[in-house]
Amino acid sequence: MIVALIVACEVGFWVLLALGLAVRYLLKWRRTSVVLLLCEPVLELILFAATAVDLRNGAEPGWEHGLAALYIGYTVAYGHYTIRWLDGHAAHRLAGAPRPPRPPRYGMARARHEGALWLRTLLAAAVALTLLQAAVWYVGDGDTSSLRSFQWVALRAAGIHGLIALTYLLWPKRPKAEPDREPERRTVGR
Repeated sequence: MIVALIVACEVGFWVLLALGLAVRYLLKWRRTSVVLLLCEPVLELILFAATAVDLRNGAEPGWEHGLAALYIGYTVAYGHYTIRWLDGHAAHRLAGAPRPPRPPRYGMARARHEGALWLRTLLAAAVALTLLQAAVWYVGDGDTSSLRSFQWVALRAAGIHGLIALTYLLWPKRPKAEPDREPERRTVGR
């Protein structure tokens, strides 16, 4: 049941996002689009409530409960970022707005960008860890090993992303140098 609800929440996220952006840019109904986009967090609340009810009704804590916590953490940290990114692209494609700026590609600007994304991953991990720990306390004396294993998954994901972000700081990518010489001309028949 929880896995189906996670899938439904993910599909619902994209459907609400597409509807919200379509209503905003194709029909020019800004208030309606805001209402549709504000329904996005309701999906996570429904998933959270269903997971809590499932555990309260005596379900054995399993991987699906851990996955629900990771999903909620991810959408809390990256949901608004994703919506804002897609809104910029929809405004460009559908409303003639200027092209949204791309993330920096080189140097310290790229390192700052990667660091900001890592902070989002830390937030996602913190939310997931908090929800998983609350579930462990809620279950009490039952078998909570699967919930604990998902805590390690959240910590590993944050650690790996942190190492990747750190590489951009320690070894910043530099643009390729343009050759100063003029390209050689080929002559036919020589």
